[in-house]
Amino acid sequence: MEEILIQSTKDNTLQPSLFRRAVSEQKRPLLVGLHSWSFGRTNQKDVLLPWAEKYNLHLLLPEFRGPNLTDNPDRTLACGSEYAMQDIKDAIDWAIREENADPAHVFLYGGSGGGHMALMMAGFCPDCFAAIAAFVPITDLEKWAEENAHYRPHILACCSEDKAEMAKRSPISYIDNIARANVKIFHGKYDPVVPFTHSTALFEAISSKYPRSRVFLDIFDGGHETDETEALYWFLSQYEKKQKTAVTR
Repeated sequence: MEEILIQSTKDNTLQPSLFRRAVSEQKRPLLVGLHSWSFGRTNQKDVLLPWAEKYNLHLLLPEFRGPNLTDNPDRTLACGSEYAMQDIKDAIDWAIREENADPAHVFLYGGSGGGHMALMMAGFCPDCFAAIAAFVPITDLEKWAEENAHYRPHILACCSEDKAEMAKRSPISYIDNIARANVKIFHGKYDPVVPFTHSTALFEAISSKYPRSRVFLDIFDGGHETDETEALYWFLSQYEKKQKTAVTR
């Protein structure tokens, strides 16, 4: 993968991403991988690059202002901020404009902090994505700060200890927009890091208000983990419009 710099339309700074170019003269799908809470853009490379090579996909790994940690000097611009979300959108727009990525087939993947950002992007620009896979996501930062003592200082630092800022950076605040996206949320029932109730609360809020939305929930037998094979199956099922087998009555 090559290192690229893309100018932010938010503050004109040059923001890094990693990019793998599909081998084709035709438009190819774009797979966007979002790093987890404590890491940067290289976090998903070893996981997603083999899939991009196997299926000949463009692969984009944006930085979006780095890890959500107290020692990140840009921490207030990370963690679901408008700057972080715009960085991802700018990188996607660049791939569509400069690398012949197919705007009708942009697939977004993230786990944990990346799952949080995937849902934030669903709220930010729901029509940008053919499908989104969000694993074990944080959906309410204030709630998570109360639940997890280890991550609480990082949440407070990123959000300047402001509850209104925590709400602004929480997917639960954007159910109207997320309901417009095509999203599958995966969460381990025994997750010790981010309780699965983060996902069920978001799903129930959306489903009760928008019962016909294309927001789906998979509570699986596991913990704080991702399954790239499940994510890929979800993406391919949307790309190729695979149908389930109907049950005979």
